Amino acid sequence: MAETALITGASAGIGEEFARQLAGRGYDLILVARRKDRLEQLAEQLPTTAHVIECDLASEAAKLPRKVEKLDVDVDLLVNNAGFGLRGHFANLDAEREAQVVRVNCEAVVTLTHAFIPPMVERGRGGVITVASTAGMQPLPYETTYAASKAFAISFMEALSMELRGTRVKTLVVNPGPVKTEFQHVAGYDENTRMMPGMITAEQCVTDSLRAYDAGKRSVIPGRLFPWVMRATVAPKPIKLRVTERIYRPNG
Repeated sequence: MAETALITGASAGIGEEFARQLAGRGYDLILVARRKDRLEQLAEQLPTTAHVIECDLASEAAKLPRKVEKLDVDVDLLVNNAGFGLRGHFANLDAEREAQVVRVNCEAVVTLTHAFIPPMVERGRGGVITVASTAGMQPLPYETTYAASKAFAISFMEALSMELRGTRVKTLVVNPGPVKTEFQHVAGYDENTRMMPGMITAEQCVTDSLRAYDAGKRSVIPGRLFPWVMRATVAPKPIKLRVTERIYRPNG
């Protein structure tokens, strides 16, 4: 019997690529996102069974486990991929949208992980992959809330990995640098925006992530260049803050 993976934010980018690669490994899927039409198009292209659930995690995360129960399947792998960020001066950004960043990037991760981890522990198998970001490894001016939300995800997942030792339930936190997806458009980047070096494709991000998951690693920075970049940028926090402020400062 095939294992089942639940993927949030599966309608595009990294989430869509997780769906394709996990289906290629034989997983049945539960695809979750706000855009039902895109999920249905993706489901038709996959070689395994793919259930589609329309859900806005900013307001409906607590309802998702009950919707999954109606499918009468066990979730063997939870992929907390849904997430977004906003770019700009914090004081000028929409307060409700900033709160939604926290709900999707933090609250939904806690809610879904809490719902699906206990049955995995009881069965003695399973896993959780949460897509965080290298943005969570240091404060980022002009992506203030996004970076803070990803710092939460990193801390949450690494602590959880210690609690789950001996249960045969694995956890992995994925910390990508720049990945070419719709994220940049949603966050407010344009073609003139300066980006950190080392941008990779969603395909490479997921390939590296699943390789790390198979190896039982606790965390991974996908790609070849960006892991080196992060190791090479060890500096006192005041210096790092000044550098990141200049890099991420909006044009104009």
